[in-house]
Amino acid sequence: MTKKLFFVLSLLACAMLLFGCGGKTAKRTKIVLVTNNMSDFWKIVEAGARDAAKEFDVDVDVLLPTQGTFAEQKRILEDVAVSGVDGLSVSPVNPEKTEILDKLAAQTTLICMDSDSPNSKRVCYVGTKNIEAGKLAGEQIKKALPDGGKVMVFVGTMDAQNAADRFKGIEEVLKGTNITIAGVMTDNTDRTKARQNVEDTLIKHKDVSCLVGLWSYNGPAICRAVENANMQGKVKVVCFDEDQTTLDGVKSGTIFATIVQQPYKFGYESVKLLKQIADGDKSGIPADGIIDTGAVVVDKDSVDAFSADLKSKIGGGDKEKAETK
Repeated sequence: MTKKLFFVLSLLACAMLLFGCGGKTAKRTKIVLVTNNMSDFWKIVEAGARDAAKEFDVDVDVLLPTQGTFAEQKRILEDVAVSGVDGLSVSPVNPEKTEILDKLAAQTTLICMDSDSPNSKRVCYVGTKNIEAGKLAGEQIKKALPDGGKVMVFVGTMDAQNAADRFKGIEEVLKGTNITIAGVMTDNTDRTKARQNVEDTLIKHKDVSCLVGLWSYNGPAICRAVENANMQGKVKVVCFDEDQTTLDGVKSGTIFATIVQQPYKFGYESVKLLKQIADGDKSGIPADGIIDTGAVVVDKDSVDAFSADLKSKIGGGDKEKAETK
């Protein structure tokens, strides 16, 4: 074989590798995650998604609505629909408004994470079984109020499935006890209003003995308001998720307990499943359409170990450190 012929054959081989039989470059799988707000909770989700992106060699974008409204999330999803993606994982602000979700489901593989939209055409939900998580919170409320009392609940919106399910789980556990729920105060993901709601409660409802936050930023809002009013220990606090202020509050005793999910897995499992489906493998979709990532209680006895474990996971950025997340 002459040097000239060898050179020509080598060029042809390289061209086939670069462009493929169809004359186009190999297309990388693109996956998008859309959250329901900008709380620090989503940084952990993003860490899981980024680790999965590296492991499975895909492109990942994580889009965070700044206002946390349905209208804003809808605009983001419409932009995603126009841009075209191979898979989408979304935490719906309003799970009952399925039109935009179904539109995307017709164009790409759609899954829900964190908050489900079971009536949409999503193929799977990745996240906590929120009724069960609510029951865990209810048990902590009972433990915090052995003699009974009144509870005020705080959340961004009750339209989201996770909020409604957590509240339902709490109600189920407290039913028949001498603990009553005085009301639910919403803030539409406005952090200033979230804290103001707590401050108003402490002033106007002197008989409330436990404050409950259903979303990740509600815990810090409650903690700061309680500490500012010097009400630590006088009013119990039960909340959700692992914001650093929440964990600090648990450690100091301001917060009785927090129910933590597995947000790293929300991101990691979403990307993993969407990549599998993009490659034609649907075996990862459970028969019931739910990948349950679980939830655990973090209290004063377990907060140090949990905090150290969390730091290793989101700080290390590798799969090995995240295996138990």
